Amino acid sequence: MTDDRRVVRELVGAHGRTFAEDAGITLRDTPQPLYRLLVLALLLSARIRGSIAVDTARELYRAGLRDPRRMAQADWQARVDALGRGGYRRYDERTATQLGDGAELLSERWGGDLRRMRKEADGDVSALRRLLQKVPGMGPAGADIFLREAQRVWPEVAPYLDGKALDGAARLGLPKDPDRLVKLAGDTEPAVLAAALVRAALDKEVAEDSLRRAA
Repeated sequence: MTDDRRVVRELVGAHGRTFAEDAGITLRDTPQPLYRLLVLALLLSARIRGSIAVDTARELYRAGLRDPRRMAQADWQARVDALGRGGYRRYDERTATQLGDGAELLSERWGGDLRRMRKEADGDVSALRRLLQKVPGMGPAGADIFLREAQRVWPEVAPYLDGKALDGAARLGLPKDPDRLVKLAGDTEPAVLAAALVRAALDKEVAEDSLRRAA
């Protein structure tokens, strides 16, 4: 086993869980989990701690805001309150508006079903990334987060290792080539590899821990 393979093995073994898993989302190719992932991606894309975004996604779910219809029908203040309970206070009012507007767009254009957006992209990942950014509040970073996680159930997206994941690879001294990283990871799902690399990019201690374990 090469040193790089050992580093990847230790990284994934200790830190290889997706952000959807953190948020309690059992990801399936069905409307509600995909919508919950979209909301999580939007929350994670802001300049706020990832743990707060994850807690807020859980709070929105507990508040019953689990699909575009419920999100759009909810009172704006109810969305603000749920965001606040999750700790998302810095962006709560703007995000409450974006969530409402995004839910309405999803309902009107794609029937509240992100699988229809996927069908519209017709296997073109770049087109899918552009379509995701039509959702209010979803910029390039949010689209990347969604696709990194959605590749678990949308095979045509995989392997999706975006710039943030490759930043994590660089911090670990690994090659910044997606194909080489996937090969180093062996049987590890690309979504799990991507999440682990992102954790290394976001937290220096994750990278140091993985390198220490691999030494």
